[in-house]
Amino acid sequence: MKKWITASMLLSCSTLLAQQKEGTILYEKKVNLHKTIQNEQMKAMMPEFRTSRHQLLFSDSVSIYRMIPETDAPDPFSSGSGGPVFINVGGGADGGDLYKNFAQSKGVQSSEFGGKAYLIIDTLKAEPWKMTDETKKIMGFTCYKATRKIKQAQRSVIRTFGGPANNISDTAKSQSAPEVKEIEIIAWFTNDIITPAGPENFGQLPGLILELDFDNGSTVFTATEVKKTVNKKELKEPQKGKTVSRQEFQKIMFDLMSSQAPGGFRMSRN
Repeated sequence: MKKWITASMLLSCSTLLAQQKEGTILYEKKVNLHKTIQNEQMKAMMPEFRTSRHQLLFSDSVSIYRMIPETDAPDPFSSGSGGPVFINVGGGADGGDLYKNFAQSKGVQSSEFGGKAYLIIDTLKAEPWKMTDETKKIMGFTCYKATRKIKQAQRSVIRTFGGPANNISDTAKSQSAPEVKEIEIIAWFTNDIITPAGPENFGQLPGLILELDFDNGSTVFTATEVKKTVNKKELKEPQKGKTVSRQEFQKIMFDLMSSQAPGGFRMSRN
C-alpha cells in the first residue's frame, strides 16, 4: 500500500512539473467577412476571409495579447474602387495590447483612437463554460472541448461609397433597436499549459485555449506555434492613456465616427 501511495505521489509530482506555466503563443485569426453580409454586390467587392496574426505572452497569473503588424498586407477594409469600408468596434484587441491580471481579476486594453490614447478597464469574470468529455490533439497537446452560448445585441450603421465603379447608390441604414442573436462559442483548451488565458477576451478555463470557434466559423482562432519562453519584461500593465470603461470607449468611437466619417463605413456594436 505504501509503495502504491508513493508511486502515485511521484506520478502526480512529475505531471505538475511537466505542465507549462509560462510561454509565448502565436495565433492565426480568421474572420469570415461574407457571413455577415447579405448583399451579393458587397460580397463581390471584398475577400471572403480576413486573416491576421496575434501573439500571447503569459505567466501563470498575467498575460499580454497583441496583434502582429503586417505592414505589407493589403487592408481588406479599405476600398479604393468605391467599395464599402467595415469598421469593427467590438471588444477585440486589434487596437493595442490587451493585459490581463488573473490574480486581481483585472483587464486593461490600450488603444488609440482619434489621435488620443485610452486605457479600457474591464473586470475579469468567471465565464459559464460547459465542459465536455470530447478531446483532440492540437500541436501535440491533448485539448478538451468547452462550449458556451451568449446573447449578442447587434446594432449597425451601414454606408457604402458611391462612384463610377459602383452601381450601389449611397445609402445609410440604421437599426433603432438592436437585433439579439444567440452565439455559440467552442473552445479547445489544454491543462498541460497552466494559464486561464486565451485569444482576445476569451479564457477563464482550467488551461490555455489553443483553438476557438466563435459563431460557427464567423471568427476562428488557431494556435500556430507554442514557445516555452517569454520576455517577462513585456508582462507589464499598460500605463499610457485616459482611463475609460468599455462602454465609454464604444460611445466615444461611435460618436466620432458618426460625426466625422467622410464617405462610408459600417459599424457594428456588440
